[in-house]
Amino acid sequence: MLKYLVFEDEITLYWDRIKTLTENEKFIVLRDGKPIGETKKTHFEMLGLTSETTFDLQVVFKAETGDVSVGKEKIVTKPTPTRLDVSKPPYNAVGDGVTINTKALQKALDDANEGVCVYVPAGVYLTGGLFVRSNTYLYIDKDATIQGTGNYKDYEPKIKSRFEGIERTCYQSLLNVGELDHTKGYTTQNVVIRGGGKLIGGGKELCFGIIERERELLKEYLETIKGNKEIENSNTVPGRARGRLIQASNVDGLVLSDVYLSNGPSWNVHFIYSKNVITSRCTIHSHGTTNGDGWDPDSSEDCTIFNTRFETSDDCIAIKSGKNPEGNIINRPTKNIKVFDCYAVHGHALAMGSEMSGGIDGVTVWDVDMSGACWGFSVKTIAKRGGYVKNVSIYDSIMSRVSFSSLYRCNLDGEPAPDVPFLGNYRIENVTLTGENYYISPDGEKFDEDVAVIELAGFDKPGHEIQNVSIVDCKILKHPKGKLPRAEILRVKNLEIKNLTVE
Repeated sequence: MLKYLVFEDEITLYWDRIKTLTENEKFIVLRDGKPIGETKKTHFEMLGLTSETTFDLQVVFKAETGDVSVGKEKIVTKPTPTRLDVSKPPYNAVGDGVTINTKALQKALDDANEGVCVYVPAGVYLTGGLFVRSNTYLYIDKDATIQGTGNYKDYEPKIKSRFEGIERTCYQSLLNVGELDHTKGYTTQNVVIRGGGKLIGGGKELCFGIIERERELLKEYLETIKGNKEIENSNTVPGRARGRLIQASNVDGLVLSDVYLSNGPSWNVHFIYSKNVITSRCTIHSHGTTNGDGWDPDSSEDCTIFNTRFETSDDCIAIKSGKNPEGNIINRPTKNIKVFDCYAVHGHALAMGSEMSGGIDGVTVWDVDMSGACWGFSVKTIAKRGGYVKNVSIYDSIMSRVSFSSLYRCNLDGEPAPDVPFLGNYRIENVTLTGENYYISPDGEKFDEDVAVIELAGFDKPGHEIQNVSIVDCKILKHPKGKLPRAEILRVKNLEIKNLTVE
């Protein structure tokens, strides 16, 4: 099925993986029946278009066995929107990197509606937390930066949020899309953020400023839990009040396209109880913060990311659905997540969990290069989480290792779920594993970690072994330091390994 993003000046076509392409196979894009381009990826961009123009577009798979139509669509580019220039009256925002523009930018966002574009021109616009409603089109010019301050006071009052799997009040994120309420459906719709510019958070300064402020506020409580080995470190509990770069809650339809997203005080892009979140042509960066995840779907569904670069200080992508026991009770799984044509130059690659108590069902990954990340593709869970992670496929990719493990030891506090998690129905096909797994200390020092290149470890309880795993046509590269690759396989039911080689 052919899908697309359409704006007034560009169209991006994208479609699902068909198979592992041979050297001679490719996709042809046709306009009005005539070829206009080709690609071996599963997306294609048309830039510099004219608004309100009709295109008859088709994608054909040129297979060795014959042509196959991927899909055909009549697409009309959108009308040119009315611009609300934030630097002009009545807003008068100042892009000097010094003036606080929170009120000016918020007024422009409040004035936005369908057919209107909030336009941020060249400059650096310093701001605190901003709130985004339905039918908002935020265009950040390629020479423009929305820069979050490093002062926690600019993100007060706190709002409803969810962090590390538990609903709580947190400081505002830089962009707050919608309002969180797990009892409701999708209350905010149709938000677009694009333009080639930058959205940069308060980063390290804001991260640790909030932690120290919360340490003061929680002083008496922190004394009562001092020495609790289930809590990761002294920053964990006070750090749970941090906002994100973007928090989207109860949203149906959020597009992030061609934006540089950087340095939230914790996770960068976090969407909760949402659907139809599409991210394309972005760079997601974090440095110097703790929990600097890139893109985190949380109890959300039908979400897609592609053609995106990661340089993060934690997981590039972390798929979540709540933490025990609250995640089990709310019981909103994350479903139908697609990740393709993404790559990492730094980070912890792609994880599911550790907060997955509401369940994860249907994750498909293809054509990703996570060889620059220090860890690989992993399921992170423990017995008390409950829930499930099932129906996961990884194709045509490169990463350091694959780990579907019940042995993860992090973020352990919380009352146990009624049952241990179910892990099953995993397919790994045409994946290259480099075996280069390492840890980077906070001061940047790199340490090799001696871990299994393939780790499968289910639970002791019958019926909760890892079930139905296929590893097909995969290869393990020889370690540059001569270490022999190894696998750890424990408590697995129905395991297929076919054509696994070491090169």
